[in-house]
Amino acid sequence: MFALGIDPGVSRCGYGLVARDASGYHPVVAGVITTPPADPLPGRLATILRELTELIAEHRPEVVVVERVFFQTNVRTAMSVGQASGLALAAAATAGCEIVQYTANEVKASVAGYGAASKEQMQRMVQALLSLPTLPKPPDVADALALALCHLAVAPRLARIAKAGGAR
Repeated sequence: MFALGIDPGVSRCGYGLVARDASGYHPVVAGVITTPPADPLPGRLATILRELTELIAEHRPEVVVVERVFFQTNVRTAMSVGQASGLALAAAATAGCEIVQYTANEVKASVAGYGAASKEQMQRMVQALLSLPTLPKPPDVADALALALCHLAVAPRLARIAKAGGAR
């Protein structure tokens, strides 16, 4: 199974594609889409949409996992994350991908075993789970990889629940 995690943001939009097979989890590609804060917002959004669309077309993930904005104290940041999240959802839907969303706390609990894990703890857990030689940086990349890892860990349970006729 291939899962593409997207940590939405307008200045930095992290992405990470992880494969799972019988031997474990394997990173396929990871990075960050950046846009200059001084540029006009419509152009920045167009860049993010174009790059996400190209990424999805090139790698054809089975599922796209986007962080769900659950709570944000800074309204400007929340708006920015919401705009980038909408682009990620639209790009995935246009490509016909399955889409799932998890909150940051759900991802942290799944990957690190603690819903309030720090950025550094998450980076270290992602590094360990994917046998990476160095910490994934910037944190947006680690967060995107963690989103993919979260779904790959949760998906088998969700499939069993669906098969049994239950809901998540």
